[in-house]
Amino acid sequence: MRLCVYLVLLSCILSASVAIPVREAGRFAWDAMGGAWDMFRAYKDMVDANYRGADKYFHARGNYDAAQRGPGGAWAARVISDAREKWQSDVSGRGAEDTRADQEANLWGRNGGDPNRYRPAGLPSKY
Repeated sequence: MRLCVYLVLLSCILSASVAIPVREAGRFAWDAMGGAWDMFRAYKDMVDANYRGADKYFHARGNYDAAQRGPGGAWAARVISDAREKWQSDVSGRGAEDTRADQEANLWGRNGGDPNRYRPAGLPSKY
């Protein structure tokens, strides 16, 4: 119930701030929530797979799935990806090259590119 209230409030705020109908703002918010779920699911699958070299595939897949929902999903994918990469480059110390490669995979998926471009040989088919 609380989630529905937040969705309605977010829709009203979006509608008022950018002068779009409440229905379109509601759809954007709904797609954004679905996109966030797609990103979480890709992350969870990446952790479950624990497969060396599959990182970029899961980046591309999460962004692809989220963006397929529409502008709200693509927005959520961009925000989540950018935040993760900022944290990774600032805190984890993995380096600029890894961040650049991750962002390339993120953008590829978000723009509708086939995530299988980054799929490593031998990754189980359930992913």
